Amino acid sequence: MVQVGCIPLRASASDTSEMVSQLLYGEIVHILSKNGKNWRRVECLHDGYIGWVDPKQLCDFDEKELSMYQGAPIHSLDLVNSVYNADRTVPIMIGSSLYRFDGITTKTPMGKYSYNGQTLDSTMEFNRKNMLVKLGLKYLHAPYLWGGRSLFGIDCSGLTQILYKMIGIPLPRDAKDQIHCGESVDFVSSAEPGDLAFFVNQEGRIHHVGMLIEPNRILHASGEVKVDYLDHEGIYRKKRRAYSHKLRIIKRILP
Repeated sequence: MVQVGCIPLRASASDTSEMVSQLLYGEIVHILSKNGKNWRRVECLHDGYIGWVDPKQLCDFDEKELSMYQGAPIHSLDLVNSVYNADRTVPIMIGSSLYRFDGITTKTPMGKYSYNGQTLDSTMEFNRKNMLVKLGLKYLHAPYLWGGRSLFGIDCSGLTQILYKMIGIPLPRDAKDQIHCGESVDFVSSAEPGDLAFFVNQEGRIHHVGMLIEPNRILHASGEVKVDYLDHEGIYRKKRRAYSHKLRIIKRILP
């Protein structure tokens, strides 16, 4: 389990290796192999993504304890807050996972921590489409970062994944895999809040994804998290008077 606010998931066992994703506080990984004392090859339990992490940033527990951390966690909604006890304070960000949370404390392999911020329980009844929009707008102007999944650096598929994670729906990590989720929407005019729009590069490969927040308006991470105009051609940048991304398909994840 991740015991600090956010850690890099790297392509190989080196601090200089490419960051392919990030893990947020409370997310759980399965250790696949070891490379000396400094690195562990892990698989993220929520999306199956594989990479290398520094084990000093994890809190180990065995298979017998795993059952205590099954099911959907509570998610933190404050942009930045902390979990704390008498010995330790850990800053965490929106989207962090709080397991065995009773409204006051979260129980981890390292012990109990208090948390007094806003949370979201994905097992409760609420309007998921409206919630996706509210959550998405919290990320406005977060900087783009390849492999990022946090408020202080996020990529396009990291944004859509973390938003759906918070409402209890797991998505694959990358846009090229997310496109296989849900049902197709035939027209942009038929799109609804929460629908995902996918875009292709010049070679025809999926390279970008964003989320509809209202008719013809898309939230996406490109340079920063922003809202742009979307039509049947793609994303249109009014300031540039040009299209920046070519639309391939729109998919509906929520019924």
